[in-house]
Amino acid sequence: MTSNKNVPNRHGSAVVTLPSDTEILITRAFDYPAELVFKAWTTPELVKRWWGFETSEWQVCEVDLRVGGRWRYVIRDNDMEVGFHGEFREIDRPRRLVSTEVYEGFPDGEALNTMTFEEVDGVTTMRTLVKHSCKEHRDGHINSGMEGGMQVSYDRLEDVISGLRGSSAAA
Repeated sequence: MTSNKNVPNRHGSAVVTLPSDTEILITRAFDYPAELVFKAWTTPELVKRWWGFETSEWQVCEVDLRVGGRWRYVIRDNDMEVGFHGEFREIDRPRRLVSTEVYEGFPDGEALNTMTFEEVDGVTTMRTLVKHSCKEHRDGHINSGMEGGMQVSYDRLEDVISGLRGSSAAA
């Protein structure tokens, strides 16, 4: 097994770019195989350990991982309930995952997320292309503070995957 680790972790290293007026591209590398990153991204028991903030209280975490299946996350944090949901459109485990995403506080702002997991020498680069229907929705997403929350969640995701690597859960 080849390891490309040059740093103890990659916390805070997700990069957000805006490839077009309607798109957000999020890129983050993980020093783990694509299968582990995909598993942590799509398994409810694992999602509950990394999505959101440590102070978040889970209300709903559902993942029906099949084309046409739905997912929904609802957390409560600081007396505020926040929900997201969507539908899986494509699943090519562990290389690609396409789903819709709706922030339940703004139901008209549905986005299409295309995630790719590219593994080279045990390092997986996860790219999420978020396509909105218009510039206003994209800008609202960017201006919501999503990047700060995303960095926290991705750092927590890395920590969850690290725990999977040596455990029987990785099987």
